[in-house]
Amino acid sequence: MTAPGPKLSTSFEPGRPRSTAPYGENSEEAAGDRSASPPGASEDAFDRDTLPTPPGATATLLRSLLAPLRARTVLTCVLLLLQQAAVQVGPLLVAYAIDRAVPAFRHGDHGPLIAVAVAYLLSAAAAGGLQYAFIVVSARVNQDVLLDLRGRIFHHAQALSIDFHERYTSGRLISRSTTDVESLRELLSEGLQELVTVILSFVYISMMLLWLDLGLGSVAVASLLPLYWLVRLYRRRAGRIFRRRSTAIAAVIVKFAETMNGIRPVRAFRREETNDADFRVLNERHARTNGDALLEMARYVTGSRLVANTAVAAIVLWGAYRVAEGSLALGVLAAAVLYLRRLYDPIDRLGMFLNAYQSAAASLEKIAGLLAQTPSVPEPSSPTRFPAREGEHPGREVVFEDVRFAYRTGGEVLPRFSLTLPAGQTVAVVGATGAGKSTLAKLLARFYDPSDGRVLLDGVDLRALALRELRRGVVMVTQEAFLFSGTVAENIAIGRPDASREEIERAAKAIGAHDFISALPEGYDTDVRKRGGRISAGQRQLVAFARALLADPAVLILDEATSSLDIPGERAVQRAMVTVLRGRTAVVIAHRLSTVEIADRVLVMEDGRIVEDGSPAELIAGTGRFADLHRAWRESLA
Repeated sequence: MTAPGPKLSTSFEPGRPRSTAPYGENSEEAAGDRSASPPGASEDAFDRDTLPTPPGATATLLRSLLAPLRARTVLTCVLLLLQQAAVQVGPLLVAYAIDRAVPAFRHGDHGPLIAVAVAYLLSAAAAGGLQYAFIVVSARVNQDVLLDLRGRIFHHAQALSIDFHERYTSGRLISRSTTDVESLRELLSEGLQELVTVILSFVYISMMLLWLDLGLGSVAVASLLPLYWLVRLYRRRAGRIFRRRSTAIAAVIVKFAETMNGIRPVRAFRREETNDADFRVLNERHARTNGDALLEMARYVTGSRLVANTAVAAIVLWGAYRVAEGSLALGVLAAAVLYLRRLYDPIDRLGMFLNAYQSAAASLEKIAGLLAQTPSVPEPSSPTRFPAREGEHPGREVVFEDVRFAYRTGGEVLPRFSLTLPAGQTVAVVGATGAGKSTLAKLLARFYDPSDGRVLLDGVDLRALALRELRRGVVMVTQEAFLFSGTVAENIAIGRPDASREEIERAAKAIGAHDFISALPEGYDTDVRKRGGRISAGQRQLVAFARALLADPAVLILDEATSSLDIPGERAVQRAMVTVLRGRTAVVIAHRLSTVEIADRVLVMEDGRIVEDGSPAELIAGTGRFADLHRAWRESLA
């Protein structure tokens, strides 16, 4: 086996690297995504993580969550309605006791007072029982809504295209499914009950006060007008604050997740102090938004209590004067005072509801914006079946027909080109960073769709194939060789979950991974832990090749599969590559010439264009860029 040579980027280095993703380093979206972390970032840049929410999307989402639970939702409302009726009958009984039952008791008639006492106890028991039933039913409704919502976020995030995930970080997705869902939980479990209780209290009490005495009731109802104005002012101002707070929380989560995932380079390059400074800025911004929310809450509570206390004082003084002059019964005044206390006591609770409501509304708006995103690589409406294999080899013909690819923001990555890869041919694609190699591979894997032209597999446009079938037929093995938490066997069988243990071991043996897997503490049942951290990079790559071999794809894409390995690891992976590629159509993106040597054909790319195309022997014998690099590599071996 030939030793590894220098990387192509040392020879084909253009002026500067260029990203090949639709939302790459040069795109506005990516810039917005990164803007949340650095200290000193502007507020406009800080708020860019908010996805556009179509008009009415939030209300539509809420209706769709509650629609399957309509019957139970109506039942909770009925239970709360009855519970409030039972609660509000108390002051009426007090008024009757003062004006009728007590005077009757003084004249020897005990019946009215006993009836009042029994009615009061029954109303209290009914209120408690109805409250219990409401809590049980509403809790089930709340949990079903949150379960559905989390499931939707997770399912939709997986369905969104690669370009979305390249611009919208996993930290923000985590924030949507945790912090924002938790805000909605607080509203559903506590806030809505408070709101309905306050509204019903206002309605019941206003009616009772008007029925007891029109004058007292009119003053009490009139006092609700300034309270309504305060509520509207608070909602408008707090809404903006809570949207900023939701964004601030997301930025903190993103920074924390990014730092912990990259803890090795953080330690290696002594980034602790810089990260502390960046995190301090984000944390302080979060604290400021929390402080602004509390300040708005304090303003609302102060204003509402001023209105309430003024109204109560005015009504009590006027009522006492009327009792003194004999135009108002003492029991009616006592009932009115009790009702007024119940009318204005919920004001603080209404403030807490508005707090929860504004937080939940901002969170639900962000969730609705996420769920409104559509995949840029959509599932075909009438999918075509994957072409049947012909012959004994699994490979398929791949044709790039007048293909062009550009960023959504306008930057062209691949100028228009046509290319044919015969079935069973191994093609190495080389070039400097940013030359367009990975973009070409991602078009073939249909992670992106071309801006113009078509990519054909045995004459069938990739956009016409069902994504599930396409992913079985076209498999990409990346440089990272990502492994999920779970056993080695489970990671190998990802492409074929129904594979038997015998088939899994056969694939591992063919790749040359069986020996090191068997040496693990529990063999194939060994948990590789987070990102496969229990085994080496070379071993992870071998597991990835065993996974690809077991999946048995027609087209295999290897994206710099050996660039991060040491010499022994690279040699083991190269031996595995020969097994995996046999008979398949393969695109191998390579930086090392030792990897290129196994190819039937080499494409040299520069600035998105194919500048050389031929067999390794032909290009070495020529005078082009690949020949220059090969000579430099031979000299390095001397």
